[in-house]
Amino acid sequence: MTSRSVSLCDLRVLSRWGCALLLLAVALAQAGPAAAADDPDLIFRRSTVFKWLSPNDKLATYGVDDPEVEGVACHFTVPEKGGFKGWIGVAEEVSDISLACRQIGPIRFKDKMSQGDDMFSKRRSLFFKKMQIVRGCDAKRNVLVYMVYSDRLIEGSPKNSTSSVPIMPWGAADASVQKCGEFIQ
Repeated sequence: MTSRSVSLCDLRVLSRWGCALLLLAVALAQAGPAAAADDPDLIFRRSTVFKWLSPNDKLATYGVDDPEVEGVACHFTVPEKGGFKGWIGVAEEVSDISLACRQIGPIRFKDKMSQGDDMFSKRRSLFFKKMQIVRGCDAKRNVLVYMVYSDRLIEGSPKNSTSSVPIMPWGAADASVQKCGEFIQ
């Protein structure tokens, strides 16, 4: 037996696509733990389509706190594909996403932000589709506005949902109300 070293991506060992998929899997595995801290909280799931031999299609409701604005939380419901493609994570999810955001405590802005900043994003397919929740400020009415939509590498979806959060005092001790317009760049 010879002691010849072979590169993991040597084309004689793996095809080009096999090498690319292997490198992608390694990159995703390394990025997984860092991204897990930003995962939304699963509230519950309900089955919508029964499948005999594979997981059912489901609706899943998640909660996420706004990382830049204390006192605001959003809940969104997304369809999750079942079947064998959904089970192994290669099914492309549909763009039907609902959104509701509410004030859950005194609202405090952590820093300046831009109109349409990403508040949260999550992949909806292996490579091409991403769901995004973006935030804006209606300065005239002192209301935070959140919109959820999905986009693709080539084209996005016109399906979207919008929710608004009026900035109000939270209890008797919270007499001062910040103006969102003062925190927009």
